[in-house]
Amino acid sequence: MVPLEVSMLIVNPTPPPPKENIDADVRISSVIFFDFSKGLLMSEKLRCTSYFPEACLETGELTCLLLTDPVKENSSSSKERAERMLKRGEVVKSYLNAALELNMESQPGPKCPEKTEAVAVDEDYGLGLLENRLRVEDFMKIQQVFESPEPSESICMPREEFMQKMTETVGWGTKEEYGELFDKVDVAQDGFIDWDKLTSFILLSLYERDERTKAMEVPQWKDLEFLPGKHRDTIQKVVFLKSSRRYLTISKEGLLGVWGENLKLQEALPITSDATRLKHLWVTSLVSLENVNKIAVAFTSKEICFYDLLSKEEFPCQYKLQGLKGTPICMDYWYDPLDAKESILSFGDITGKVQGIVFTAALISLFERPASSCDDEDATMTIDWTELLSGGHKCCHVLEHKFHHGDWVRQVTYNASLDAFISNTTSSTRSMVLAWREKSKKHLKMTSFNIAQGIHAFDYHSRLNLIATAGIDNKVCLWNPYLVSKPVGVLWGHSASVTAVQFFAERKQLFSFSRDKVLRLWDIQHQLSIQRMACSFPKSQDFRCLFHFDEAHGRLFISFNNQLALLAMKNEAGKRVQSHAKAVTCVLYNSLLKQVISSDVGSTVSFWMIDTGQKIKQFTGCHGSAEISTMALDANETRLLTGSTDGTVKVWDFNGHCHHTLNVGQDGAVDISQILVLKKTILVTGWERAVTVFRPQNFNQFLIQSEEWKGGVRHHEDILCAAFLPPHTLATGSYDGEIILWNNSTEIAHHVLHPDYQRQLTSKLDPKARKLSADRGCPTHSPADQTVLAAHSFEIDTEGNNAVMRLCFLEARKISAITGGANLVSCGGSGYVRFWDTLKKELVAEFLAHAGVGSITMSIDKMNRYLVTGDPEGWLKIWNIEEYCLNSMKNKITQMPALIRSFQPHEDRISSLEICESGGHLLIISSSSDCSVCVTGLCNAPSLIFGQASHWHIENCFSLPERDSTLIESENQEENMKVKPLFLEENSCFDTTEHSLLNEENKDNSTYIVRSSEEINLGMKYKERNSYKKRTHKSCYGEMIQKSASTFRSLSLRALEEPPEVNKPAFLLEPENYFREEPQEEEELQIPELPSLSETLKAVFDEKNLFPKEILDCERQAKQLHQKTSSEVKIRNKKQL
Repeated sequence: MVPLEVSMLIVNPTPPPPKENIDADVRISSVIFFDFSKGLLMSEKLRCTSYFPEACLETGELTCLLLTDPVKENSSSSKERAERMLKRGEVVKSYLNAALELNMESQPGPKCPEKTEAVAVDEDYGLGLLENRLRVEDFMKIQQVFESPEPSESICMPREEFMQKMTETVGWGTKEEYGELFDKVDVAQDGFIDWDKLTSFILLSLYERDERTKAMEVPQWKDLEFLPGKHRDTIQKVVFLKSSRRYLTISKEGLLGVWGENLKLQEALPITSDATRLKHLWVTSLVSLENVNKIAVAFTSKEICFYDLLSKEEFPCQYKLQGLKGTPICMDYWYDPLDAKESILSFGDITGKVQGIVFTAALISLFERPASSCDDEDATMTIDWTELLSGGHKCCHVLEHKFHHGDWVRQVTYNASLDAFISNTTSSTRSMVLAWREKSKKHLKMTSFNIAQGIHAFDYHSRLNLIATAGIDNKVCLWNPYLVSKPVGVLWGHSASVTAVQFFAERKQLFSFSRDKVLRLWDIQHQLSIQRMACSFPKSQDFRCLFHFDEAHGRLFISFNNQLALLAMKNEAGKRVQSHAKAVTCVLYNSLLKQVISSDVGSTVSFWMIDTGQKIKQFTGCHGSAEISTMALDANETRLLTGSTDGTVKVWDFNGHCHHTLNVGQDGAVDISQILVLKKTILVTGWERAVTVFRPQNFNQFLIQSEEWKGGVRHHEDILCAAFLPPHTLATGSYDGEIILWNNSTEIAHHVLHPDYQRQLTSKLDPKARKLSADRGCPTHSPADQTVLAAHSFEIDTEGNNAVMRLCFLEARKISAITGGANLVSCGGSGYVRFWDTLKKELVAEFLAHAGVGSITMSIDKMNRYLVTGDPEGWLKIWNIEEYCLNSMKNKITQMPALIRSFQPHEDRISSLEICESGGHLLIISSSSDCSVCVTGLCNAPSLIFGQASHWHIENCFSLPERDSTLIESENQEENMKVKPLFLEENSCFDTTEHSLLNEENKDNSTYIVRSSEEINLGMKYKERNSYKKRTHKSCYGEMIQKSASTFRSLSLRALEEPPEVNKPAFLLEPENYFREEPQEEEELQIPELPSLSETLKAVFDEKNLFPKEILDCERQAKQLHQKTSSEVKIRNKKQL
């Protein structure tokens, strides 16, 4: 081995090992080293390096181990340099060295204390150092001092000059502090430093501090959750498919479970259709071949079958590898991300063999199809193992070894960074074997590790170059792949056999799971147990455990026989402010009170002031412990409706009093996706593909039952959203991508829109179908509809790629059937946004707003100028759609609208969006599963979080967007002229109830995502509303305001011209010619005689003069009927007596 050409100074807080116990060949997996020839401090991860200990010097509490290159350094110079640096106090702490501790002998017993909370190692270290207190402005000043008039030259400063100039330039700090900083930077003892050396030191210090902080972070976990599945036998493997973002589980009996990214079981199907065959074999392992969209399954019949994931059929077997000498019990697959045609399938069997199939043309074909085979490409191709070994397939070759000598191979993997196969057994000899590929790539060179009592599993960290092993002797050992004699670290703490280990690669942490069902998390750098969890796992003594950590999603899967348990990491935002204790599900804006309303999965509703961000009140336990899935406001914005997974919708006032409970689920749990409040009805969607309707005449009781929706069940999947366009157009969107248009007045569906097809629906349902729909049965279609439906049945989306998550009508656009143009926007699955023309029943445009993130949500402002979209990763995008799709085109538009802004205000899925206007500012309110609610503006505005310690003033945080000045003036005029119930005077000609209805009628031209334009005022009784509608007079005040504001809003306003001079009229100049002082006698007026008092009183109290004859006749008949009924009841009671 070639020694490293640098000298090493290692500072270790532990006493040095005896010199006789130090091997001549010491291998360190990760160190910090000093390059004295260049004067740089660098960090490096070393794989294979030889060091020779030259001197061990002990000074006080610090032990310095000086490792030098024997070729470049001699003993005397090394000692002199070490002594000189120690005298001057040049001590640099290495966190990586502290992690490995450079202990050449593993001492028995636990080395480090166990902690269940975050371990504060050197927590306050460095906080008072000068380099950690320097600000950006200070570094800019320092850079100016080092700048030279000549660009190619750099200024170098000696120690005294550096101390003097820095004190004068920065303006704070002592000369001694700058002298210490100089000594740390000038590690080569050149006597001078320049700007490059200083920045290299600062960057490395910051990097080490960040790495240490990240390594010491302890993840927080949600409660253990058992996923409901259909496996009847032991689960053998859990894999995640990155391409389709789904999970696969397979059990011993051959049942394959397909799970969505939300961990809901989508389907469970047998891996083979031969039921009799499954009775006589077991599935032993499964791997995903991501680059070719296949999966490989190993069976006890000594076969490996390859299934195609892209086939229209249910996982057909494409290749079958048979004739293996031993039963494969573990598999692994690797492919080159830069060259996907290069891949390796490795597997180990019960005879101790480790075998690998190296594919060289995987993208074309895994195996060569013989010329004599049938032309049917869908037929299963059988490959014989003997034929494969003999080189019968040119597109692949086999590598194998038998170094385990008959012991069962428990785990196998191929690692590209080592270019070696790693495998293990439970034997104490050759417990772990590394099979290195030679240059020819067809031969293997063996390295074996003998571990006492053997190991159950292992994992490799490429950046740390460490292999972690799960020991049967209760120990977790850390190994350098090039040092087989002893581990570089031992993690003590488990009291039972360790069955699984897996690295948390990003944080340089390690999970370990033991036989006694204890899960530990280790900090590798400090070899500390930073977390211990003994969850309520099943108490079965005989169980087989599978351990899989999905680092990308923060999900830890642990299987116990046929049960699959999930430990999900909580959304870690560090010191990020949280608006709610749990994930936020919905957000609304109350323009009347200028408040933001948010709800969470813990059934809590919070109210925030938009102007300051202050929380003013909070309702807890609104639906018990059930999640609040959606909310809505009534027309008057004085009632709040909350929908929950318990199957109810509750109507609240803002004092926390529940007025009504709408029973949606018929006493069962349902998924309520949206509440739409219209003028005559309240519509609730999401339950069994049906629209649930409540009518206001029933709002005289607390518990209200739903009524029949006349249109029946038209959707094939759950309804996820709805939108309303006055006067009577209702649109509902479902999980399969269908948008159905309804006539809200007749409640009849008339058209279906889909990205791939459109069809017309008949308006009549036969009585049997209507009765079936009322019972929430299957979808009802007329024979004509069924014929059309059959033609499109193959296109029904079952994966939610076209799922419609949100619908918005563009009400501000006045389109016509002649010009066309988009007036409906939808978004959802696969990140697409689509624009529809509901008059021509066609798709006008679609574009990919968020790629590769799944379903998205959106919101649109009142004037239909801006579209805001949010994705599951917390990103928001703001689009300008003012001129987008104003007219229909022959071809579908795929070009994106203008993107104004793209940013990430959240760290998890965005659950709800709302666009509002407050104080002349257009604001975007977003809620997320990261427990926060944010508000921001259009262009480069800050993201403010509700619940943060410091309150804000909204007018100081956001600037007005660039909008038409005439429009702003018109809208301000409209806002000022609005009459709101809170500001009514006592002597107003209308009372509060009457004026609330006026506001309701005036809001017919404004619709939102979760509340529609044709809304109902739940604060009024039904009889009062009806009596008001029957009145002949109407208050034209509000109507004139709304019409004027909407009709003349596009007119330009300018200064008035001075009026011309007007002469006085003649009747003012000569009044005597136009007015007479006294009336003439013949024109004397005749005054009629007044009726007598008795006649007047008689007329006043005469009922016949007050009421129409029809009303009096109706009242008389009612009295007669009442008397007749009363007499019959009396006669019946007498007979009974």
